[in-house]
Amino acid sequence: MPSPILVRLGPLAIRWYGVLIVSGALAAAYFSSREAARRGHDPEIAWDMLIWVLFWGIVGARLYHVVSSPVGGNLGWSYYRQHPLEALMIWRGGLGIYGALAGGIFGVATYAWRHHLDLVEWLDIIAPNVLLAQAFGRWGNFFNQEAYGYPTNLPWGIYIDPSHRLPGLEQYSHYHPLFLYESLACLLAFVLLTLAQRRWLRTWLLRGDMLALYFASYGAIRTFTESLRPDAWRVGGWPTAQIISLAAVAISLLYIALRHTLKPHPKEQTQSPSS
Repeated sequence: MPSPILVRLGPLAIRWYGVLIVSGALAAAYFSSREAARRGHDPEIAWDMLIWVLFWGIVGARLYHVVSSPVGGNLGWSYYRQHPLEALMIWRGGLGIYGALAGGIFGVATYAWRHHLDLVEWLDIIAPNVLLAQAFGRWGNFFNQEAYGYPTNLPWGIYIDPSHRLPGLEQYSHYHPLFLYESLACLLAFVLLTLAQRRWLRTWLLRGDMLALYFASYGAIRTFTESLRPDAWRVGGWPTAQIISLAAVAISLLYIALRHTLKPHPKEQTQSPSS
């Protein structure tokens, strides 16, 4: 069985979840610094932003989880208001990605405002690489035995020990590995968006497109995985994260369509009127 603890150093336990989150953030910062340099910016800015993004991303992720995510059997806020100290125990798992995105964007916006940077430009630089960070981070769910799917007999189903099984599903041993589905999908989306950025940055893509493509891509991924999750927090019978994801896909695609209908492409903008 996977252990949530990577190594113990005396009383200190270093957990896989934290190591994977930091590793993903470092990988995202590395690729963001390379893209920043390719666009003519100081690559060190991406590394300077990292602490802001990490801090506010974790704050936002935990707040989303505490307020709206299930704990065990869809307890959510009703559980944490009775156990407030547990809301601070992020090493036990429980980080909501949409809260992380909101917090991360706030961190980037704060840094950009303090240093007089172009916010949209930097969100475009960072956005595809967030998918890589998510591909890393999702493996934390594997080690914590959480955020898994419905029971399955498929050969790649993962075993969940009885102490981590959801109420009502105790009799089942193997479940859909949602962490694996999402990790692989995020990795593929990262590759595709990175290739698109390098191929069409100066010929087709407009400001804000990479951020919109990120939300469209991840929204589609999350819409699928939420349909397989038995413990999703629901509103009106629909998983909350799925509602947000569908809205993200629709708004992002509409934004791209309108931008490319109403604005000239970068290649057209560089042409002189007499050309």
